[in-house]
Amino acid sequence: MRDGWSPDLLGAGFEQLTLPLALPGEHGQLVATLVRSLPHPLASWTAPLRDVDILYVHGWSDYFFQKELAQFWNRLGARFYALDLHRYGRSLRPGQIPGYADSLDEYDEDIELALEAMGQRGRMRRRVMLLGHSTGGLTLTLWAARNHGRVAALILNSPWLELQVGALARQAIAPLVAARARYQPRGQHPVVDLGFYTRAQTELGVIPTPEYQSEWRPPQGFPTHPGWFHAILVGHATIADGVDVGAPALVVLSARSTPPVRWLPEMTSTDSVLVDDEIARAALRIGPLVTVARIDGAIHDVFLSAPEPRASAYRVVADWAAGLPR
Repeated sequence: MRDGWSPDLLGAGFEQLTLPLALPGEHGQLVATLVRSLPHPLASWTAPLRDVDILYVHGWSDYFFQKELAQFWNRLGARFYALDLHRYGRSLRPGQIPGYADSLDEYDEDIELALEAMGQRGRMRRRVMLLGHSTGGLTLTLWAARNHGRVAALILNSPWLELQVGALARQAIAPLVAARARYQPRGQHPVVDLGFYTRAQTELGVIPTPEYQSEWRPPQGFPTHPGWFHAILVGHATIADGVDVGAPALVVLSARSTPPVRWLPEMTSTDSVLVDDEIARAALRIGPLVTVARIDGAIHDVFLSAPEPRASAYRVVADWAAGLPR
């Protein structure tokens, strides 16, 4: 162990750091966990992104396990960091409600501590690019809008910027959700995830891997609660009103969606979690300079898709990042 960093479960080249939070928890102290993968010092001298730090945040009912994603950024010369938010993945402790938060603002402390551990507290010393998937994309978008100008770029992988049923339905149910969240924030919701997204990844062979932890990423997701759902709807309403993340933004997502009502083979080549047309429209409300890339054949996590769409997504991201002003 050096400076608090210790070997990570992903194996050689990956280290983790526990970040204790001041935020009160119900069963002991809450923590976040930062994972890092650094490029080879010699190889990074001439790499195009040698002055860049990437901070990745996972989605709902998820954690960081995508070694290939880290290695992609390392090859470009960037230092890669991934954050398991409190009550998720490496940060989940016995007795805690997995993934629960009363507000997405809760994660500000996780993000600030991660940036400090990266040497980026206050004025950024290197270019920082935020990379968020699904709910992590929503969380980072809202954080960037509240912290205007602190990052060089925002990259979103199928970000959950709008509810699947659309804005009008969201507005109709929001008061009912808010009322229940006020009186029973940690009550139970019916299970709506039938496990099709997990099945699609299994059929594609991207899970399980030797290091994969299914208890941190259960096949049908974590149970959901009114307080958490209210936090999500507040985030969606904020995006719908329009925000400015203060940096160029790239949104990568699938070209098509499949409703998750019954298993269909096309779920291995479409998004079976979100409605991508809704996300593409919402993405235009996060700032004045937004690029939307629709990847044919991609699933919800674009970087866990079949080899061809995954390679297409990596090319799009690499070309876009290389073209950013320094």
